[in-house]
Amino acid sequence: MPTPARMYDYSLGGKDNYEVDRQAVLEVNRRIPGGLDIARQNRLFLYRAVRFLARDSGIRQFLDLGSGLPTQQNVHHVAQEFQPDANVVYVDDDPVVLTHGRAILAENARTRVIMADIRETAEILAHPQVRELIDFAEPVAILCLSVGHSIPDDATLRNMLTTLVAAMRGGSYLAFSQAATTTPEQAAAATEVATGLGLDWKTRTTDEVAALLPEELESVEPGLLDVDGWRPDPSQPPLAPVDAPLLPFIGMRAQSEEHKHSMEFGGVLRRP
Repeated sequence: MPTPARMYDYSLGGKDNYEVDRQAVLEVNRRIPGGLDIARQNRLFLYRAVRFLARDSGIRQFLDLGSGLPTQQNVHHVAQEFQPDANVVYVDDDPVVLTHGRAILAENARTRVIMADIRETAEILAHPQVRELIDFAEPVAILCLSVGHSIPDDATLRNMLTTLVAAMRGGSYLAFSQAATTTPEQAAAATEVATGLGLDWKTRTTDEVAALLPEELESVEPGLLDVDGWRPDPSQPPLAPVDAPLLPFIGMRAQSEEHKHSMEFGGVLRRP
């Protein structure tokens, strides 16, 4: 079966994926033109968000939930560029992520990769390898990027976010994004495509996403929005080029007003 982590890897020009993942990405983009652009825009957002957190906010601890494969410009690359002593813990439930991640990060003493279901939030926060690198008495950045749609049940996602925020001290941050649209009809159609491929999935409306985020958090400017518009920086490092079969899908989001209503929606939020 395809997995979101390996599908995302293929969309970003990565090589740690299987034919089933590649075919799933092609099918999604045939049925949802603009999906490839959205995935890549989310990855570019990751760079800008982590740069803001490390360089501008002085954060030295990062917990990345549903991290996917640690490849190009991942959290530890960006955070340690601006804070060389930054600690990063990646969490994912895909065994391929665990295997490849541990190999990639074996020589980096300030990183860990653990295998866990991100819905088991309390267990993750108490995990020995998390506690080894993350001191929750100090400000921390928790990243939940492009994972909300993989938790279809609203109550489960809300409980997960509430538990995370309860563990944060003041001055900590949550970076969040998920697949969203502006109308319930579009959200239902996108959900049907993903679940038809065997994925646990729920595309939400932007209003639904905003309503799930804990009220005690304050959004950092420019707020919650299509992450492609979150502090855009044309000079940031580019992504790797995509595989040849995906080339026709690059740029399709900009070609239609309808496609612009689908996005990765989110931003960076701070606990006062």
